[in-house]
Amino acid sequence: MRLTTKGRFAVTAMIDLGLRQSCGPVTLAAISQRQEISLSYLEQLFGKLRRHSLVESTRGPGGGYTLARSPADITVAEIITSVDEPIDATQCGGKENCLGEGARCMTHDLWASLNFKMVEFLESISLQKLVDEQLAKGFQAEEKPALKRAISSTPVVKPIRVNAPNSVFALGNVYSKM
Repeated sequence: MRLTTKGRFAVTAMIDLGLRQSCGPVTLAAISQRQEISLSYLEQLFGKLRRHSLVESTRGPGGGYTLARSPADITVAEIITSVDEPIDATQCGGKENCLGEGARCMTHDLWASLNFKMVEFLESISLQKLVDEQLAKGFQAEEKPALKRAISSTPVVKPIRVNAPNSVFALGNVYSKM
Protein backbone atom coordinates (compact mmCIF):
# COMPACT_ATOMS: atom_id res chain seq x y z
CA MET A 1 0.00 0.00 0.00
CA ARG A 2 1.32 3.39 -0.96
CA LEU A 3 -0.25 6.62 0.23
CA THR A 4 -0.21 9.01 -2.71
CA THR A 5 0.01 12.78 -2.69
CA LYS A 6 -3.79 12.99 -2.82
CA GLY A 7 -4.12 11.55 0.68
CA ARG A 8 -1.04 13.30 2.04
CA PHE A 9 -2.08 16.72 0.74
CA ALA A 10 -5.65 16.29 1.97
CA VAL A 11 -4.46 15.51 5.51
CA THR A 12 -1.93 18.36 5.42
CA ALA A 13 -4.54 20.87 4.22
CA MET A 14 -7.02 19.71 6.86
CA ILE A 15 -4.40 20.17 9.61
CA ASP A 16 -3.73 23.69 8.26
CA LEU A 17 -7.47 24.38 8.35
CA GLY A 18 -7.79 22.90 11.84
CA LEU A 19 -4.99 25.10 13.15
CA ARG A 20 -6.80 28.21 11.91
CA GLN A 21 -10.40 27.24 12.70
CA SER A 22 -10.78 30.02 15.27
CA CYS A 23 -9.74 32.68 12.72
CA GLY A 24 -12.79 32.22 10.49
CA PRO A 25 -12.89 30.91 6.91
CA VAL A 26 -9.51 30.04 5.39
CA THR A 27 -8.88 30.55 1.68
CA LEU A 28 -7.42 27.80 -0.44
CA ALA A 29 -4.96 30.34 -1.82
CA ALA A 30 -3.57 30.83 1.70
CA ILE A 31 -3.30 27.07 2.29
CA SER A 32 -1.70 26.68 -1.14
CA GLN A 33 0.92 29.28 -0.34
CA ARG A 34 1.70 28.01 3.17
CA GLN A 35 1.82 24.30 2.28
CA GLU A 36 3.21 24.68 -1.26
CA ILE A 37 0.34 22.72 -2.80
CA SER A 38 -1.09 23.64 -6.18
CA LEU A 39 -4.24 25.75 -5.84
CA SER A 40 -6.05 23.80 -8.57
CA TYR A 41 -5.16 20.53 -6.83
CA LEU A 42 -6.51 21.89 -3.52
CA GLU A 43 -9.73 22.93 -5.27
CA GLN A 44 -10.23 19.35 -6.45
CA LEU A 45 -9.48 17.92 -3.00
CA PHE A 46 -11.72 20.38 -1.17
CA GLY A 47 -14.57 19.68 -3.56
CA LYS A 48 -14.41 16.05 -2.44
CA LEU A 49 -13.96 16.98 1.23
CA ARG A 50 -17.03 19.24 1.00
CA ARG A 51 -19.12 16.51 -0.64
CA HIS A 52 -18.21 14.22 2.27
CA SER A 53 -19.25 16.91 4.79
CA LEU A 54 -15.79 17.39 6.25
CA VAL A 55 -15.54 21.07 5.28
CA GLU A 56 -17.97 23.87 4.54
CA SER A 57 -17.42 26.74 2.14
CA THR A 58 -18.34 30.39 2.52
CA ARG A 59 -18.53 32.54 -0.59
CA GLY A 60 -17.68 36.18 -1.07
CA PRO A 61 -15.20 38.57 0.50
CA GLY A 62 -13.82 37.08 3.69
CA GLY A 63 -14.98 33.65 2.55
CA GLY A 64 -13.12 30.39 2.42
CA TYR A 65 -13.36 27.01 4.10
CA THR A 66 -14.08 25.94 7.65
CA LEU A 67 -14.35 22.51 9.25
CA ALA A 68 -17.89 21.13 9.04
CA ARG A 69 -17.48 19.22 12.29
CA SER A 70 -15.32 19.34 15.36
CA PRO A 71 -11.75 18.24 14.58
CA ALA A 72 -12.13 15.65 17.34
CA ASP A 73 -14.88 14.01 15.25
CA ILE A 74 -12.87 13.82 12.01
CA THR A 75 -10.47 10.91 11.55
CA VAL A 76 -7.50 10.61 9.24
CA ALA A 77 -9.18 7.57 7.65
CA GLU A 78 -12.22 9.73 6.76
CA ILE A 79 -10.03 12.39 5.18
CA ILE A 80 -8.08 9.88 3.10
CA THR A 81 -11.09 7.91 1.90
CA SER A 82 -13.08 11.08 1.13
CA VAL A 83 -10.52 12.05 -1.53
CA ASP A 84 -10.86 8.60 -3.15
CA GLU A 85 -7.60 7.31 -1.77
CA PRO A 86 -7.87 3.54 -1.32
CA ILE A 87 -6.47 2.07 1.87
CA ASP A 88 -5.72 -1.32 0.42
CA ALA A 89 -2.54 -3.38 0.28
CA THR A 90 -4.02 -6.33 -1.62
CA GLN A 91 -3.24 -6.73 -5.28
CA CYS A 92 -6.89 -7.41 -6.07
CA GLY A 93 -8.48 -4.48 -4.24
CA GLY A 94 -10.06 -6.87 -1.72
CA LYS A 95 -12.05 -8.75 -4.40
CA GLU A 96 -10.22 -12.02 -3.72
CA ASN A 97 -9.41 -12.56 -7.40
CA CYS A 98 -5.68 -11.87 -7.16
CA LEU A 99 -4.88 -14.52 -9.75
CA GLY A 100 -8.05 -13.99 -11.78
CA GLU A 101 -11.26 -16.05 -11.98
CA GLY A 102 -11.80 -15.88 -8.19
CA ALA A 103 -8.43 -17.41 -7.31
CA ARG A 104 -6.66 -15.82 -4.36
CA CYS A 105 -2.91 -15.42 -4.08
CA MET A 106 -1.08 -17.10 -1.19
CA THR A 107 -0.51 -13.80 0.60
CA HIS A 108 -4.04 -12.42 0.24
CA ASP A 109 -4.92 -12.95 3.91
CA LEU A 110 -1.70 -11.25 5.00
CA TRP A 111 -2.46 -8.11 2.96
CA ALA A 112 -6.13 -8.15 3.97
CA SER A 113 -5.03 -8.22 7.64
CA LEU A 114 -2.67 -5.32 6.97
CA ASN A 115 -5.59 -3.38 5.42
CA PHE A 116 -7.62 -3.95 8.56
CA LYS A 117 -4.77 -2.76 10.81
CA MET A 118 -4.12 0.33 8.64
CA VAL A 119 -7.77 1.36 8.67
CA GLU A 120 -7.99 0.68 12.40
CA PHE A 121 -4.88 2.83 13.01
CA LEU A 122 -6.01 5.73 10.79
CA GLU A 123 -9.48 5.68 12.37
CA SER A 124 -7.86 6.00 15.80
CA ILE A 125 -6.19 9.30 14.90
CA SER A 126 -8.37 12.39 14.97
CA LEU A 127 -7.67 15.66 13.24
CA GLN A 128 -7.69 17.24 16.70
CA LYS A 129 -4.78 15.02 17.76
CA LEU A 130 -2.74 16.17 14.74
CA VAL A 131 -3.62 19.82 15.42
CA ASP A 132 -2.66 19.40 19.10
CA GLU A 133 0.70 17.89 18.08
CA GLN A 134 1.46 20.96 15.95
CA LEU A 135 0.46 23.29 18.79
CA ALA A 136 2.68 21.34 21.20
CA LYS A 137 5.59 21.91 18.80
CA GLY A 138 5.04 25.65 19.20
CA PHE A 139 2.96 26.41 16.13
CA GLN A 140 1.16 29.75 16.29
CA ALA A 141 -1.40 30.72 13.67
CA GLU A 142 -1.00 34.23 12.38
CA GLU A 143 -3.88 36.56 12.98
CA LYS A 144 -6.19 37.02 10.03
CA PRO A 145 -5.24 40.33 8.46
CA ALA A 146 -7.93 42.98 8.58
CA LEU A 147 -9.55 43.59 5.25
CA LYS A 148 -8.31 46.84 3.81
CA ARG A 149 -11.09 48.48 1.91
CA ALA A 150 -11.44 51.91 0.46
CA ILE A 151 -14.89 52.35 1.92
CA SER A 152 -15.75 55.60 3.64
CA SER A 153 -18.06 55.68 6.63
CA THR A 154 -19.97 58.51 4.96
CA PRO A 155 -21.29 58.11 1.44
CA VAL A 156 -19.69 60.17 -1.29
CA VAL A 157 -22.32 62.25 -3.10
CA LYS A 158 -21.35 63.40 -6.55
CA PRO A 159 -23.48 65.93 -8.39
CA ILE A 160 -25.38 64.51 -11.31
CA ARG A 161 -24.69 66.30 -14.56
CA VAL A 162 -27.51 65.93 -17.03
CA ASN A 163 -27.36 67.05 -20.65
CA ALA A 164 -31.07 66.52 -21.22
CA PRO A 165 -33.97 68.96 -21.05
CA ASN A 166 -35.34 69.19 -17.53
CA SER A 167 -38.96 70.04 -18.41
CA VAL A 168 -41.57 69.57 -21.10
CA PHE A 169 -41.13 73.22 -22.15
CA ALA A 170 -37.35 72.86 -22.49
CA LEU A 171 -37.89 69.69 -24.50
CA GLY A 172 -40.26 71.61 -26.82
CA ASN A 173 -37.62 74.30 -27.30
CA VAL A 174 -35.03 71.67 -28.32
CA TYR A 175 -37.34 70.25 -30.99
CA SER A 176 -38.49 73.66 -32.25
CA LYS A 177 -34.86 74.62 -33.02
CA MET A 178 -34.42 71.57 -35.24
